[in-house]
Amino acid sequence: GEKMGLEELQGKIFKALGHPIRVKIVKRLIEEEVCACKFINDIEFSQSNLSQHLKILKEAGIVSSEKKGMNVIYSLANREIAEIISKSELVIKENMEKIK
Repeated sequence: GEKMGLEELQGKIFKALGHPIRVKIVKRLIEEEVCACKFINDIEFSQSNLSQHLKILKEAGIVSSEKKGMNVIYSLANREIAEIISKSELVIKENMEKIK
């Protein structure tokens, strides 16, 4: 297909981060890599369409996965994602009352 421009690619990243569950997944992966089995057993994630969320994050280049034996291990594809998350938290702290 058509090669995506920078803004389209940025849009894809922000769109992938545009769901509370996906933000939670990313925040969890900032701390440590996680086995898919752990996500599934975590009540917070198991109720949500987990594999779909992980797929969206993978396709946006935010997370990567690796097969280890029978397990799939998820990790952050890039540490810079942690910066985006922490910067967005600063924006929230400074502008909370303006966010509707």
